[in-house]
Amino acid sequence: MAALTALEVLPTRLEGVDRLMGGGFPRGGLTEICGPASSGRTSLALAALATATAEGECCAYVDTDGVFDPQSAAEAGVKLERLLWVRCAGSLENALRCADLVVQAGGFGAVVFDLGRVPPETARRIPAAHWFRLRRAVEGTRTALLIVAQQPNAKAAASRILEMRRGGLEWSGGLLQGARRQATLRKPVRPETVCLEWRAVG
Repeated sequence: MAALTALEVLPTRLEGVDRLMGGGFPRGGLTEICGPASSGRTSLALAALATATAEGECCAYVDTDGVFDPQSAAEAGVKLERLLWVRCAGSLENALRCADLVVQAGGFGAVVFDLGRVPPETARRIPAAHWFRLRRAVEGTRTALLIVAQQPNAKAAASRILEMRRGGLEWSGGLLQGARRQATLRKPVRPETVCLEWRAVG
């Protein structure tokens, strides 16, 4: 098993994920959270933003395709008054430029770059140099850079790659009561999969 190096981390407060990740998402590093839609990847990113903003840190969300939902984020515990929401109107070119500018500006506890709706074949065409530039920009800082996507794209530039998968749905009386998700650390590889449960509210 590859050992996780001792790094300052940004916890999600989700016990299984934090244990798997060596305490949380590494600050000063780039983490890819990958998986299909509804696999829990965005929920993990929001959990990290909730922790950071609750501690008084400012964060940023680079929203490539207009998927960010402020109400859901607030319900997840994100302090919206401490979040910079960068809306890119479906333009990958603008999103890449904005991610560069936000990360280079510095001062953020966490930056989420959401590529979740970008087709994998399009995301794969992003030059490796772009990911290494982002990684270098956060090295030595307290910023946790989180890339949300369907498949890994940064790869060698990533400190961590976390794969999310759908587990199953829990129904009762025709109503959705919860959902199970699975998280596996792909970089560094660990032979452990964590099962997460989200319960319906209301």
